Amino acid sequence: MTTSELWSRAAAERYDAEDTEMFSAAVLGPTVDFLAELAGDGRALEFAIGTGRVGVPLRERGVPVTGVELSEPMAAVLRRKVDEDTLPVVIGDMATTVVPGAFTLVYLVYNTITNLLTQDEQVECFRNAARHLAPGGRFVIELGVPPLRSLPLGQVAVPFEVSEQHLGFDTFDLVEQMLVSHHFTRDGDDGRYRRDASRHRYAWPAELDLMARIAGLELERRVADWDGSPFAQDSPKHISVWRKPA
Repeated sequence: MTTSELWSRAAAERYDAEDTEMFSAAVLGPTVDFLAELAGDGRALEFAIGTGRVGVPLRERGVPVTGVELSEPMAAVLRRKVDEDTLPVVIGDMATTVVPGAFTLVYLVYNTITNLLTQDEQVECFRNAARHLAPGGRFVIELGVPPLRSLPLGQVAVPFEVSEQHLGFDTFDLVEQMLVSHHFTRDGDDGRYRRDASRHRYAWPAELDLMARIAGLELERRVADWDGSPFAQDSPKHISVWRKPA
C-alpha cells in the first residue's frame, strides 16, 4: 500500500476552482511547451495526473498522453474533460503501477513526488519511471526547494500564502524530513474558513539525483522554471530532467 494520502471527492470537486493560477496560460503555456519538446514524436506518461491540468493541454498539443492517478475522484473530474480513448488513465500509485508500452517522456509536476512519504517509495517512483522509458527517454520532476533558510531559529513554520481568501503555511519536522502543509481557505461569504492539511516528504535536488542514479538515469538538465531560467542557490523550485541512456 502506498503512503500517499488520497484526495477525497469533495477535494477533487473544488480542486480546479481553488488553484486557478496554476491553470492560467502564463503557467501552462511554458509547461506544455517544455514537455512537448521533450516528448517529441513519442508518448508521454504523467504520474499523478490529477484532474488533467497539464495532461489535457499536452494531449491537445498532439502528444499522446497516458495518466496514472491514485484518486478515483480526481480521475473522475478529468474524465469530464476528455474521454478514455483520447487520454487513458490507470488507477494506481506512481511507485508501482505499470502501464503497457514505452514512453519518450515520464513526468511528475507540482511537487507531487512529495506525496510519497518515504524515501523508499520515492526511489521506487524513479525506478518505475525508468521502467516505462524508452532508451533515450526523459523523466521530468517539478519540485520546490525546501525553504528551510526561511525558518527562524527555534521555529518550525514558514508561511507560503497570506491573502483574503487563503492562509497557507508549512510546518517542518527536520529529523524525519517531513512537512505538513496547512490551509485555511475562506469558504463562502459568512467569514468562515475551512481547514485542510496534507503531509509531504521533502527532498533536495542532490537527493533526487542519487535516486535517479539508483534507477539508472542520468541528470541532463536542471532549471529554475519551465521557461528555462537558470537554477541558482536562491531558486524557490526546480525543473529537473533525467535521461535514460540509449
